[in-house]
Amino acid sequence: MVTEQQALDILNKLKDPLLHKTLEETNGIVEVKVKEEKEHISVKIALAKTGTPEQMQLQTQIVQLMKDAGAATVGIRFTDLPEEELEKHRKAGDMPDETAGGLLAPDSKTTFIAIASGKGGVGKSTVSVNLAVALARLGKKVGLVDADIYGFSVPDMMGIEDRPVVRGKKILPVDRFGVKVISMAFFVEDNAPVIWRGPMLGKMLNNFFMEVEWGDLDYLILDLPPGTGDVALDVHTMLPSTKEIIVTTPHPTAAFVAARAGSMALRTNHEILGVVENMSYFESRLTGEKEYVFGRGGGEKLAEELRTELLGQLPLQQPDWNEEDFAPSVYDQEHPVGQVYHKIAEKIVRKLDQ
Repeated sequence: MVTEQQALDILNKLKDPLLHKTLEETNGIVEVKVKEEKEHISVKIALAKTGTPEQMQLQTQIVQLMKDAGAATVGIRFTDLPEEELEKHRKAGDMPDETAGGLLAPDSKTTFIAIASGKGGVGKSTVSVNLAVALARLGKKVGLVDADIYGFSVPDMMGIEDRPVVRGKKILPVDRFGVKVISMAFFVEDNAPVIWRGPMLGKMLNNFFMEVEWGDLDYLILDLPPGTGDVALDVHTMLPSTKEIIVTTPHPTAAFVAARAGSMALRTNHEILGVVENMSYFESRLTGEKEYVFGRGGGEKLAEELRTELLGQLPLQQPDWNEEDFAPSVYDQEHPVGQVYHKIAEKIVRKLDQ
């Protein structure tokens, strides 16, 4: 079993991700406790900035190091460095200027497009992924943030197996189908659940905007979590000039619930670009006959209520899977559904260029 002194010797050599100084230099090791009878160690670490992707990487590193040293289980808590400690590093010039550049800078030319829904299960993430790919196919520079922090699914949907890498002080997003992608899925191990409170999630989202090397983007697509909870509200607060697309199914109840997401957008002065109706109908390949499995009219009714337009209606169909380049939710441009996404993307570009 690892001893407290052994743990301290290991932790002292690790570096604060923001300051690039050892935890010994920053006085960042707040607490180390060993329970020998349970072979458990718990540590508390203070960082210059918490709730970042680098914190997640540091957490994984600490767990592995402690287990390698003999601990059976490891508990980790993070807290912010005291202000007096931060002040030392500000005076020494160690603290980077986090207001310079980035997507949230006043001179940013990037248009933010949030994909929202009132409830889960309507295909919001599928729409986000395929709309981003369709815009990239039109020659646009596109980024995609999987902001559905609890229900992240974008990397799996796009068949992404790579992980972001850190260059200098910036995270490089993963490029797939010409779309730069960042997701919480990249920073958790083995599909583990994210058990964080709202403020921590808000910090993580802010870091997705500030600490990722996006380059020059025309559009950044945000796959929001369903509903009108903390994360969606954080996005509305952080990005005051975001455009929004509301996703619904044809069922009247789904459209009624989706109206809440639209109302939230309007109350926070976001412009609604339009409504996308998903799962509009099923078309038989044998007869060509359409069956309206989930009813009809929900998208049109929602667009009318929100005083916007119905951008498109997407049928129930499965993408053609390519085993060599597997992306289970991305439609080929020539696929009938891919063509619908292409037309929706063209509509959006025209509206934003006006």
